[in-house]
Amino acid sequence: MRALADYARTVELGLSVCFKQIGPTSLLPQTTVASKKHVIGAVVFGTDQGLVGRFNDVVAEHAVSTLRKLPGEPQVWAVGDRVQYHLLDAGLPLLDVFPVPTSVKAITPLIGRILQESEEHRGSNETTELHLIYNRPVSGAVYAPVSQRLLPLDATWQSGLAQTPWPSKKLPELIGGGTATLRALIREYLFVSLFRACAESLASENASRLAAMQRADKNIDELLADLNSKYHRLRQSTIDEELFDVVSGFEAIQ
Repeated sequence: MRALADYARTVELGLSVCFKQIGPTSLLPQTTVASKKHVIGAVVFGTDQGLVGRFNDVVAEHAVSTLRKLPGEPQVWAVGDRVQYHLLDAGLPLLDVFPVPTSVKAITPLIGRILQESEEHRGSNETTELHLIYNRPVSGAVYAPVSQRLLPLDATWQSGLAQTPWPSKKLPELIGGGTATLRALIREYLFVSLFRACAESLASENASRLAAMQRADKNIDELLADLNSKYHRLRQSTIDEELFDVVSGFEAIQ
């Protein structure tokens, strides 16, 4: 996660240099004017397995509240079988459900599928925006739901990056022309944004599952201590009753 954050920062700095030197450009995919309806696409990252506490509930509730604030018809891709049921219960239409990657190497094929499907919907003039909604680790087992608008890469997004301060006093020079560099950085930006969202969701899931297992282990220890205490009290009461019977029998004989 730390490596992805550093890499994403590097890509954003490169984009800021491009926009500072060549200004706003129309090379990036824009919202089609002829689109008949304004559709809000969203990729919601959840889990395939349970024992994660309220992980899927939290991200689904955040997705519902976020999409309701946006003008347009929501269409959702769910990553994870568990989260899809929460989204369906909330009335959000699902375009597709992707399995959660089981390793870091499996994240890249998932990103390729998501980008391909989102591009197909953009080609049919349906999806004009794409948002990423997932849980991000805060500290330890604590996580918080976040959302990021990935598309469109419009003038507002470009001007925001252009205002990013460069860490030194001298701006670097674009080699080989700004167009090729910009296209390469755009591809990296889309890739690392999706990769980072998926990786942070997986890290949050693992932290949540570990916390749930620790809570279960603590509950088991408390239950065992309570049962042991009850057992010792019952055993002692049984011994006391037997002793009382012996004493009463002895006194009766006397």
